[in-house]
Amino acid sequence: MTYMILILGFAMLIKGADYFVEGSSNIAKMLKLSPILIGLTLVAFGTSSPEAAVSIRAAMKGSNGIALGNAIGSNLFNISVVVGITAIVNPLRVERETIRKEIPFTLLSTFLLLILIMDIKLQLFHKNQLTRADGLVLLSFFTIFIYYLFELAKNSREKKEEEDVVNISTGKNLLFTIGGLVGIIIGGELVVRSSTQIATDFGISETLIGLTIAAIGTSLPEMITCITAAAKKHSDIAVGNIVGSNIFNILFVLGTSACVTPIQVEEKLFVDVLFMMGYTTILLIFSKTQHKITRAEGILLFLSYVLYIVYSIGLRS
Repeated sequence: MTYMILILGFAMLIKGADYFVEGSSNIAKMLKLSPILIGLTLVAFGTSSPEAAVSIRAAMKGSNGIALGNAIGSNLFNISVVVGITAIVNPLRVERETIRKEIPFTLLSTFLLLILIMDIKLQLFHKNQLTRADGLVLLSFFTIFIYYLFELAKNSREKKEEEDVVNISTGKNLLFTIGGLVGIIIGGELVVRSSTQIATDFGISETLIGLTIAAIGTSLPEMITCITAAAKKHSDIAVGNIVGSNIFNILFVLGTSACVTPIQVEEKLFVDVLFMMGYTTILLIFSKTQHKITRAEGILLFLSYVLYIVYSIGLRS
């Protein structure tokens, strides 16, 4: 029964995110926003809403491992598997501004997270944790990112022909957006409840569940969105979606979760944060080569995730 609840939760998260992205993206298109901006904002935040629902709900229930592991695991999965498979489907073109600003900001956000959780080494505390003050710091950086996006929006509004405007009512878009959000919230509760139960039944750490099962499940919307975008040759939306999602996961999801309740960090999780920093650096390097991510690079990213999972399970077994 627990597995059925988990599958139902994932289904609600994925379908809810699908409706949320469709409704909010259509509204953005009506407002004549550029594809890269849509990818960085509404699509990215919409596809990351399952991570937000799961991590914040887990923090409220005191499941620190799932709250932190889900956000970090999702970012690892996004860069390795989602970018990898998407590049295999169709080589990903990366915008110059994404290379110069958004990916480095993702790297900065990861480094900031690493510094904030190093309480024992940097502040000589008796334990590492993401405190409410740390959460406010992360949310402050998220505010800076939002300000940057507003500036980007002002400078990148595109003049579209009348036929390019989505022919669907604003009311229906709002209904899709709100209905999708409700599905995301309920699905998040089901995933947290069932994942915690599975971890308890098998004696597996909540962190490992968060890094693997929960992370992969909540990252499915990003994968579906990116593969679809790449197949339609909208790689600017695909890359923007991943970069925006990862920034959202670190700054907003973990920031909000820590503000809800301090999150204790297990020592082994530092390895995963370093992996996340390494993957982001690799993404930056790959993006700089001809301003695209090739099929060969995509295969390398995908295979590296398999090795990471084997290592992560061995580390915590």
